[in-house]
Amino acid sequence: MELNNIKTKAKSFGKKLLLIAFLGLLLFATGYYFYRTYTISEGSHAGVLYKITKTGKLFKTYEGELQLAGTAIMNKTSTFTFSVIDEATFNQMQKMEGKNIRVYYREKVDAFPWQGETDFLVYKTEEIK
Repeated sequence: MELNNIKTKAKSFGKKLLLIAFLGLLLFATGYYFYRTYTISEGSHAGVLYKITKTGKLFKTYEGELQLAGTAIMNKTSTFTFSVIDEATFNQMQKMEGKNIRVYYREKVDAFPWQGETDFLVYKTEEIK
């Protein structure tokens, strides 16, 4: 009789422990997702688009580089490296390669690998006349 009582208590404890572990994991995953997708800053950069590519081994992403306006020499500080969010924006930017453009971006805390190689995610672009 006492053995059956211990078994039911252990079973009940195991179910509670499993439920608490599942809820903890769900809470952690939700918090982690919102942390990784949190926008730190939003803004725009203008310059000459000199590189736009589709790249990646596991996740194919759209990457680009912009030579910032007002800089004569191209170096690490005068270029803006970014990732493009969607294929439509990527196709639009391919037509603008070599032209003066303005890109609008959102900087994420730490973008997911399928979003791009950088934390700067471009969602809109326009040509500067």
